[in-house]
Amino acid sequence: MPSTGEKLFSLSDFYGKKIVLFFYPKDNTPGCTTEGLEFNKLRLQFKKENVEIFGISRDSLKSHENFKSKYDFKFDLLADADETACALFDVIKEKNMYGKKVLGIERSTFVINEKGILIAEFRKVKALGHAQEVLTYIRNH
Repeated sequence: MPSTGEKLFSLSDFYGKKIVLFFYPKDNTPGCTTEGLEFNKLRLQFKKENVEIFGISRDSLKSHENFKSKYDFKFDLLADADETACALFDVIKEKNMYGKKVLGIERSTFVINEKGILIAEFRKVKALGHAQEVLTYIRNH
């Protein structure tokens, strides 16, 4: 999957580390910015737990590069424009937007262990305080 920093993301490249994949609806929106900033702030604490963080949405790589640069995120963002990862993790849900039903990403986070096995999922996430919730989970498991 395309990643910021002109890289390609592959889960197998991270065997031996835990991965936090947080799916969010859209770059540069208030909740998504809050969530990204909180993960960024706690990044070094996640690193101490041998965890790599990745944000993922349907936005383009160009949009991701701008979002990452604007807020100085120290983790990469993955571009899932064709919704492959979204489908795999079942995060596309029907939402109400201004009275219309639309399909969009339901804010969700997944923790994958050192062997590439999914060990935790957080669904219907509220952005504020979520990064700390994930860090606490990792420290306790």
